[in-house]
Amino acid sequence: MEYHNPVLLKETVDGLNIKPDGVYVDVTFGGGGHSREILSRLGPNGKLFAFDQDEDAWANEIPDDRFTLIKENFRYIKRFLRFHGIKKVDGILGDLGVSSHQFDVPERGFSTRFDAGLDMRMSKKNELSAYQVVNEYDEKNLRRIFLEYGELKNAAALARTIIEAREKENIVNTEDLKQVLSRFLPGHKANKILAQIYQAIRIEVNQEMEVLKEFLEQTLEVLDKGGRLSVISYHSLEDRLVKRFIKNGMFEGEPERDMFGRFEVPFKSIGKLIVPSDEEIAINNRARSAKLRIAEKL
Repeated sequence: MEYHNPVLLKETVDGLNIKPDGVYVDVTFGGGGHSREILSRLGPNGKLFAFDQDEDAWANEIPDDRFTLIKENFRYIKRFLRFHGIKKVDGILGDLGVSSHQFDVPERGFSTRFDAGLDMRMSKKNELSAYQVVNEYDEKNLRRIFLEYGELKNAAALARTIIEAREKENIVNTEDLKQVLSRFLPGHKANKILAQIYQAIRIEVNQEMEVLKEFLEQTLEVLDKGGRLSVISYHSLEDRLVKRFIKNGMFEGEPERDMFGRFEVPFKSIGKLIVPSDEEIAINNRARSAKLRIAEKL
């Protein structure tokens, strides 16, 4: 079984505009598909650093003198690059979301297809799991994550139903959760709604929005002038953050303007939004929601 079929492989790496002797970072190593493509374009003096917090991904480490795998969350990109003596890089690639491997291993609890314990941690070092979110969060916080991260209009009813169910007994596995919320899962829409519920819990468990914001802010310090940022996102919450940050260096609101109405922007957007072709989606169904944005540091 392939660990992870990289999405928009050529387009994402093309977006980095690779210099043979440059220094690059793949912050979502996974199965190493994007990293191998970057290495194939680097010369003997080029360097590639990759990040992955998932212990399962470490087995895919690439035996290449130009390659260094940093076994940490990419929210610490600046700290660990500095540790390796790197202050500026020529390009950063990020393929956000969950890897195919994480979805396909039942016991990780990421997929709606399997009955498994409520886990959803991208790193086993993470103290917070889906079990704790479902069984220990109060009603207000459950409502918040279903509304913000799942974009579910009936977030309040979902939260109340979970609270009422767990007063009788704990919700231990994914099948329990499906049973508790079964009345919100009409046949034709069950998979879509369940995916939104899982997404909300998973984002909370892994602090995905906070991690993405911290990472994007650090790219301003880590990228050299003219360096490229190439980021694939899979849902509107991620894409909105990436789009806004590329546009004006902020996640919400507008930057302060001078007396002429101008403001400094950190990036120049390169090309238009890129989405997978019909051919790629036919080969890899998980590519269907991917959106690639490329920017250059000014």
